[in-house]
Amino acid sequence: MGSETPKQYLKVLGIPVIEYTLRKLAAVPQVRGIIVAIDADDRWWDRLELKFRKSVRVVTGGEERIHSVLNAVEAIEDPLTEKDWIMVHDAARPCVTLTDIQKLIHAVELHRCGGILAAPVHDTVKQVRPNSFDIQETIDRSRLWRALTPQMFRAPLLLKGLRAGLRRSSEITDEASALELLGYHPMLVEGRPDNIKITRPEDMALAEFYLGQEAAALGF
Repeated sequence: MGSETPKQYLKVLGIPVIEYTLRKLAAVPQVRGIIVAIDADDRWWDRLELKFRKSVRVVTGGEERIHSVLNAVEAIEDPLTEKDWIMVHDAARPCVTLTDIQKLIHAVELHRCGGILAAPVHDTVKQVRPNSFDIQETIDRSRLWRALTPQMFRAPLLLKGLRAGLRRSSEITDEASALELLGYHPMLVEGRPDNIKITRPEDMALAEFYLGQEAAALGF
């Protein structure tokens, strides 16, 4: 991002990115509590002034995404049962809509393992030759989807998948891939393409536009 401040703490319309994300999760009736994984050297979290009726607790994050999510799930492992679900969301995706979150919850509640928000790929996709920028072939996009978050899974299965994935952490780029490693086939639930992940400086302008459109409705 070219900033000394981590992207999740950068402000959009005067509010930190992560606060938008947490406000939305806290507004979901089915969410009983929120766990945030932060870096051990994080010095921005304590500056936030969060006012939610739902509890927000913090755990120390890890080297990669899988380690951070596992730390968060293990923090509440004891009371978890087969009836419980875990929803994982990127702090840097503040533009997710409450409608899409509810859509995901209702779509996967009877599924064997769970599912994820995703968006179909509309662009032409090229595969390059190894160690080159030369095109090798054009990929059939009819079966390609972009994985988004939240991703929602039955708690015991997610925990099992994450622990199994530690041995192959480079292959576990999201929670769905951890379940795939166990042989499960998570469900895709089509989400809005404006559920962007803030990664580059230009994404901030997009986030400002999308969040500005819904700010009044959310009371931000």
